[in-house]
Amino acid sequence: MKSPAAARNRQPILDVLSVILPERARILEVASGSGEHGVHFAAARPGWEWQPSDPNSEARDSISAWCEHAGLANLLEPLPLDVAGIWPAGPFDAVVAINLVHISPWEVTEALMARSAQRLREGGVLYLYGPYRRDGRHTAASNAAFDADLKSRDPRWGVRDLESVVAEAQAHGFMLEQTIEMPANNLSVVLRLHA
Repeated sequence: MKSPAAARNRQPILDVLSVILPERARILEVASGSGEHGVHFAAARPGWEWQPSDPNSEARDSISAWCEHAGLANLLEPLPLDVAGIWPAGPFDAVVAINLVHISPWEVTEALMARSAQRLREGGVLYLYGPYRRDGRHTAASNAAFDADLKSRDPRWGVRDLESVVAEAQAHGFMLEQTIEMPANNLSVVLRLHA
């Protein structure tokens, strides 16, 4: 399985992760989708142990195929992880969620914050990537159209208000470290866990 979006955004995301994460890190990726991000990141950063996961068996088959094709020792086999379910034992240095928050019900975001806070080491990073509304408004017409499309597929989905996502994270001990403008009107949202 190949994702055109993953091919477009993987290098800009890697550029951000390379700045915010240490050279050696244990990273859990939730909702890994096709698995292409993990291959790209693990190949570029051999000191990162990359653990992909996805609740969807077809996605996990794709991830496994990419893992086998890449043959990277630091890219692990995918876990059948539902964000709201039982997570693997930590501690992790980072939890990465690319294009998850808007393509899931709000309860998934709540679970993502709660479980990440339990599994990250102190000072660990929760990294979110995707489109967000800011100050109650879409940042681009394309994001408004995408939001309408998402809600037509499932009314529980949709582009979230950045302020609501950050508030939920703060309720679990995270601080917003930075937001970074990304290609195609997306944001990198870097949240760091404090004791």
